Amino acid sequence: MKIAYVITRADAVGGASIHVRDLALAMLERGHQPLVLVGGHGHVTDLLAHAAVPFRSVRFLRRPLHPLRDWRALEEMTSVLRDFRPDLVSTHTAKAGWIGRAACQRLGIPVIYTPHGWTIGQRISAASGLLFTAAERIAAKWCRAIICVCDYEKELALEKGVVRQEVLFMVHNGVRDIAPSLRAEPGRDPARICSVARLESPKDHATLLRALAAVPGNWRLDLVGDGPLEPKIRRLAGSLGIAERIRFLGYQPDVAEALAGSQIFVLSSRSEALPRSVLEAMRTGLPVVAADVGGVCEAVSNGVTGLLVAARDVPALSGAISDLLASPALRQRLGAAGRLTFERRFRVERMIEDTEMVYAAVLDRTVSARRIA
Repeated sequence: MKIAYVITRADAVGGASIHVRDLALAMLERGHQPLVLVGGHGHVTDLLAHAAVPFRSVRFLRRPLHPLRDWRALEEMTSVLRDFRPDLVSTHTAKAGWIGRAACQRLGIPVIYTPHGWTIGQRISAASGLLFTAAERIAAKWCRAIICVCDYEKELALEKGVVRQEVLFMVHNGVRDIAPSLRAEPGRDPARICSVARLESPKDHATLLRALAAVPGNWRLDLVGDGPLEPKIRRLAGSLGIAERIRFLGYQPDVAEALAGSQIFVLSSRSEALPRSVLEAMRTGLPVVAADVGGVCEAVSNGVTGLLVAARDVPALSGAISDLLASPALRQRLGAAGRLTFERRFRVERMIEDTEMVYAAVLDRTVSARRIA
């Protein structure tokens, strides 16, 4: 089977781009012919090249809205797909999802969409939300299936009337396992805190730094990721008097070592779908402190595998981190439960198997995908 994967950004590696890499690599290993279409060149194309996954850069496909450039991206996408002649196209993220589905509508190619965070929820303003909801309703008519990475995203699509229920599937994100040597020791003191996230909205590093400024004790923080807000975040750390306690580690193709050297994982996002970084932390055996947004609670059980707080709640986040810093035994217990949850529910092999079932259901209507519906 020939499968084209379409994703918007090559300049920034995130959960969606790694998700696409993992799916395309799995299809390649299963004897299929994948091709990833991605906007421009950057860390994502480096990631694909390192994995020996075939890709093609779409010159005009970029994240910001620009009618003329977006039209040229649609023309380019249509041309590439016409030449490749895929049996199925799997589109990912909002811009690539819309343009990719439009190109497939032109060509009569079966297409699937995975939003990785709808542009119809709390991520954007109310006015923009109305515009994007209308756009998603139009594009939903062009695809055979929509795969949501968590139940929250599936329910949001139904609430907003984006698509019919029979077209919606849910497949939780999954991550590859690590060697036992890369497991964390969460009970060790002094505790080091780690956060893995792009330094941009809506990851909300400001709330994390303000919370930590109120936390006593000998803590240290590693920030993994790069992004346009790095100068602003550095200035805030300086103004709060905690700059000397923070290491900015930048973008890392593999975050396993940074997580292995930590005792607590924190993610303070204002909105999410199902963040890959949380699953990677659970895989490592770390207790997770996270904002209770999107599908985070589908992975992190409050008081069992981590601690959940309301988004933007500085005192609550500070308190949760303080509780974990004060108790090595609690860190150990939550981290061990998180590792078991990863093993049972969030391995990449399960994600790939369930996604293949959706592919089969789309291409052969006699195949049932009820198990993941």
